[in-house]
Amino acid sequence: MANDSNTQMLKGILQGCLLFLLADQELYGYAISEALSKYGFNDIPKGTIYPLLMTMEKKGLLHSQSKPSPDGPNRKYYALTAAGITAKRAFENQWNSLASSVEQLIKEKSSHEN
Repeated sequence: MANDSNTQMLKGILQGCLLFLLADQELYGYAISEALSKYGFNDIPKGTIYPLLMTMEKKGLLHSQSKPSPDGPNRKYYALTAAGITAKRAFENQWNSLASSVEQLIKEKSSHEN
């Protein structure tokens, strides 16, 4: 059960990260995976990213478009919608609040150990 909640939490965080990556530019799946790796998300399987992109598109946070690739078949590029931009702002606010609370708790509890 703990593993299940960890997976859900990771998917929520990953969705927020995807919103940030796609806010700057439209990207295709493999480029998204590479960008995530650049920020330390090395262990995210491709089988997690694509279903999440599809779910986000169904929710109206993203839209996709097939474009020609210089390396072979067309690629599906993803970009934020207006709802995606709103969701990105909401995620940023929630994350900042959560991170601040966790940092405060850790700082206070760690100081009691010393």
